[in-house]
Amino acid sequence: MNISDLTYLLNKPETINEKQTIALENVVLQFPYFQAARALHLKGLFNQESFRYNYELKKTAAYTTDRTILFEFITSDNFTAIQQEKIDEIQRSLLDIEVHHIEEVIVLPEIKTITPKEETNEIEPTSEEKLEIGKPLPFTPSERHSFQEWLQLTKFSPIEREIEEKTTSNDPEKQKKLDIIDKFIEANPKIAPVKETTKAPANISKSIEEPTHLMTETLAKVYLEQKKYTKAIQAYEILILKYPEKSSFFADRINEIKNLQQNNN
Repeated sequence: MNISDLTYLLNKPETINEKQTIALENVVLQFPYFQAARALHLKGLFNQESFRYNYELKKTAAYTTDRTILFEFITSDNFTAIQQEKIDEIQRSLLDIEVHHIEEVIVLPEIKTITPKEETNEIEPTSEEKLEIGKPLPFTPSERHSFQEWLQLTKFSPIEREIEEKTTSNDPEKQKKLDIIDKFIEANPKIAPVKETTKAPANISKSIEEPTHLMTETLAKVYLEQKKYTKAIQAYEILILKYPEKSSFFADRINEIKNLQQNNN
C-alpha cells in the first residue's frame, strides 16, 4: 500500500474492501503505533462484519492516546454508513428472487408438499448464531457507557505467591522488614476505636434508576461478548420494560442465553 492509496482511504474509509483490510493489517504490523492505519484497519473489519472486529477494537483503544476520538470515529455516520452500491445490489438480488418466484408459480402451479422439519437437511442454528455473538458491536454516539464497559478487562491473572515468598526469603533486606512487622503484630498494640459516624442514607432510587437509564441493546450485547450471561439476562429484562413492543424479541434472547449457560456448564 502506497501513500496515495492510504490518503484515499483516509478520505473515504467506507470504501475499504477485504483486500485493502489485509494490506492495512500489514501496515499495522510494521508500524504498531500508526493510529490512522489502525483506525482504517478497524473500519475494514467493520465493513466485512469480521468476528475479529470486537477484539481489534480493544487493541486499537490500547494503542490510541485519546479514546474519545476513537469513540467519535467508530460512531460517526462515515464509519457506520452502508454503501449505496451495496443497497442497490441487495435490492437487485431481492428483485431477481421475486421474479424467479413468480415464474415458478406460473410454470408450476401444482401444490408442493412440505417436508417435515426432522426429515430436512437444514441445520438448526446454534444459540451463538441466534444471538449473533462475534458480530461487530454497533455503538452509537449516546453509548459511551457501553463503550467503556467493553474496554474493561474481564479477567485478572492470579498472584503467584509461591514465587513471591521464594524471592523474599532470598532477599535479607526484605526479610528484615518482615521480621519488624511480625514483632509489631506480636506486641499487640491497642488502637483506640474510632467513634461511629452517622452514615448518609443510600440513594436507593438513584441506584435502581441509573442502570435502567444506561441500558441499551448494545450494552446487553457487550455483556454477552464478555460471557457475563447473568448480567446479559438482567439487561434484556430491563429492555423488556423499556421497550414493551419488542418484549417477544428480548424474551427469545433471554431463552437463548439460558440455553447457552446450560451448554457451557
